[in-house]
Amino acid sequence: MKIVVSGGGTGGHIYPALALIREIQKDTKDAEFLYIGTEKGLESKLVTRENIPFKSIHITGFKRKISIENVKTILRFFKGVRDSKKMLKDFKADVVIGTGGYVCGPVVYAAAKLGIPTIIHEQNSVPGLTNKFLSKYVDKIAVCFDEAKKFFPQEKVVLTGNPRASEVLGNDGIKGRLSVGLKTNLPVVLIVGGSRGARPINEAVLKSLTELGRKPYQVLYVTGDVHFEEVQKEVELIGNPENVIIKPFIHNMPEILAGTDLTIARAGATTLAELTSLGIPSILIPSPYVTNNHQEKNARSLSDHGAAELLLEKELTGKKLIEHMDQILMDDLKLNEMKKAAKKLGIPDAANRLYHLMEKLVNSIGSK
Repeated sequence: MKIVVSGGGTGGHIYPALALIREIQKDTKDAEFLYIGTEKGLESKLVTRENIPFKSIHITGFKRKISIENVKTILRFFKGVRDSKKMLKDFKADVVIGTGGYVCGPVVYAAAKLGIPTIIHEQNSVPGLTNKFLSKYVDKIAVCFDEAKKFFPQEKVVLTGNPRASEVLGNDGIKGRLSVGLKTNLPVVLIVGGSRGARPINEAVLKSLTELGRKPYQVLYVTGDVHFEEVQKEVELIGNPENVIIKPFIHNMPEILAGTDLTIARAGATTLAELTSLGIPSILIPSPYVTNNHQEKNARSLSDHGAAELLLEKELTGKKLIEHMDQILMDDLKLNEMKKAAKKLGIPDAANRLYHLMEKLVNSIGSK
C-alpha cells in the first residue's frame, strides 16, 4: 500500500502523523510512505530524521484580517494543489491522510479531486480552518474528542483518538526517573510548558521555588530551551531546592511520563492524549494565545470529567499553583479518583484504530 501523509506547522500535527506511520510499519512491512509538508516547517526536520521520504510544497496560512497576503495565499493554494496532484500521481498513492496544519489543505484537496481515498485527523476539541474546509471533500474524519464531532458531517466522523497515545505506553518509569536524577521513592510532579516553554508558568514556579523545597514530593521542572538561561539566573539568586530538578528540555518524555504522578502543563491535544492514555492526573494551564481558544476547550474536556484541574493563565500565581498541587498529591483518594478518570478518557489503541479506519476505507472504495 502506498500512503501519503501530510501535516505540519507544530509538533501537535506532526507527532501523531509519525506515530501512525510507525504503527503501520510494525504491521505492514511492504507499506510505502510519502510525507508532504513545507520546507520551512518543523516537519522538514522531524520527518527526514525518521528516514521517511519527504517532499514539499509552498503554502501559507490565512491572515485573520483583510490583507493582500490572503490573495497570495489563495494563489499559492491553487499552485499547491497542482504540485500535489503531480506528486500523488507520480507516487501512485492509495490513500492520503492529513493530520492538520495549512499544508494539508492543497494536498488533501488534490487527493479528493483525483478520487484517492482521504482521511483527516483532528486532534483538538475545536477544529481549525483547514480541517473545516477539507471536511466537505474527504471520505472520513478521525477525531480525538467527542466534543469535536458536532463540527463535522456526522456520517463521516469516527472517534479514533490520537496515535501519539499509543507510543507512551509500556515505558519504564523507574528508568525515566533515574535518567534525570529523580528519586524512586517520592511522588513526582512534572511541570512543562511545551517544547519552547511558557513564560507565565516559569514565573509562577520561580515564585514558589522556596516553598516547593519544603514539600514531601519532588518536582521535575522543564523550562523550555528558550527560557532556560534566564530561569537559571533567577534560580542562582533564590537557591535550587534539592527536590526540584530543572531541565531545559526532555528527550525521553514517554519514560518520564511513565514515572510521573501529576503533570502541570498546557492543554495541547498531544499532551492530553499522552496523559489520558497513561492515566496521569493533571493541572492544565491552557495557552490563551491559540486559535478559537481551543486549548481551554481541550482542558475542559478533561476537567469536566474529573481527570484534571483547570487553572486559567490569568488566575495563575505561585501560591495557587502550590495549593492545587497539594490538594491533589496530599489526598490519596482524590489522586486515585483523578487517575481513574484520566484513564477512562484515554484511547491507548488510537494508532491502531486510525490504521484500521484507513484500511477499511481503502478496501471499501477499492471494491466498488
